Amino acid sequence: MIDPRVLRDSPDVVRASLAKRGAPTDLVDRALSADAARREAIVAFEERRSEQKQLGKLIPKAQGEEKQELLARTKVLSAEVKAAEAAQGEAEQAWQDAVRALPNLVHPETPEGGEDDFVVLETVGTPRDFAAEGFEPRDHVELGRILGAIDLERGAKVSGSRFYFLTGVGAQLELALVNLAMEQAREAGFTQVIAPSLVKPAAMEGTGFLGQAADDVYRIEGEDLYLVGTSEVAMAAYHSEEILDAESLPRRYAAFSPCFRKEAGSHGKDTRGIIRVHWFDKVEMFVYTTPEEAEAEHARLLGWEKAFLDKLELAYQVVDIAAGDLGLSAYRKFDCEAWIPTQGKYRELTSTSNCTEFQSRRLDIRTRGESGTVPVATLNGTLTAITRAIVAVLETHQQADGSVRVPEALRKWMGCDVLEPVVQP
Repeated sequence: MIDPRVLRDSPDVVRASLAKRGAPTDLVDRALSADAARREAIVAFEERRSEQKQLGKLIPKAQGEEKQELLARTKVLSAEVKAAEAAQGEAEQAWQDAVRALPNLVHPETPEGGEDDFVVLETVGTPRDFAAEGFEPRDHVELGRILGAIDLERGAKVSGSRFYFLTGVGAQLELALVNLAMEQAREAGFTQVIAPSLVKPAAMEGTGFLGQAADDVYRIEGEDLYLVGTSEVAMAAYHSEEILDAESLPRRYAAFSPCFRKEAGSHGKDTRGIIRVHWFDKVEMFVYTTPEEAEAEHARLLGWEKAFLDKLELAYQVVDIAAGDLGLSAYRKFDCEAWIPTQGKYRELTSTSNCTEFQSRRLDIRTRGESGTVPVATLNGTLTAITRAIVAVLETHQQADGSVRVPEALRKWMGCDVLEPVVQP
């Protein structure tokens, strides 16, 4: 959640941030009203509790009628204290609900607008001109069939729409991508992690995924558990309710996990292939650092994402995501979008967000500063989302005969330079 002091001292800053996101600015007034009611409830409870303590001291010294009056007042006051305590609890919950409904503040340079209002910051590489090479590129679905790499028909038979099997070189390609990502992360000093894909509600709530993204989350019926849409959730909660030594920051983790998404609201979008699916594997970078270092760390995460795409020899662009398309927790977000030849456009492959102290306030993750304990900053960044990386690699490096050239960085894990067709194109 945002810093309550900013809400109280600079409400217009919060209103401006909400307006930039396209969110209702009356959320500020609701939160301020709830805060005032909470403070009043605390005062009312403390006053009655204080009187109760004072009476407790007077009763042993009192005699006769005076003592009976004090005892009678004590009985009435006991009920008042209990009621005031309940009112305080309700006011506290109302305040928590109101302040948690507020998204993170937005970086001043974040563009205004929605999904289509991103700003292109950089373009790297040049998309292949297949017309100049004399052939029409095949999409990843056809390439997957020719190579024996992707089986969508059986994926749908076994699990339903938006599921798939990776087979043969498709499975090899996933493992090669994971190994390359983990190798890069290890060499950059990240601690490698295999993270759980099932988490408690507190982890989901703490990272902001039970807010505007709640409809896209799978909940396990009969269990107090959720399937994560990204290992960011597990890694953000990894140090919940802890005080981290300042000398240990930044703490950088690279976590592998399956990810599950309902893809709510995507009806009719990307129904062909494995670009938008209900399950995929991912290697996610997650960082705990000081608020002062967060922006510089965000740039470093973007640099590591770009380095990985360079190793895959892809053409891509870096975009600054507009405020209305940010998640609840993000202060600023950069996406790297790779060129997909058969779609004739760039599609998101990686994403990195600076969440400042928003998640750590919810999850109670702090470090010791000069003025006591303070919340840390959290950041996340996709190193590779496997299915989309496979799409980009297959389509970008395909050849006229249906084979696919393997990027040099993947060859030591693939054991070959070229993926050869197993059926006639």
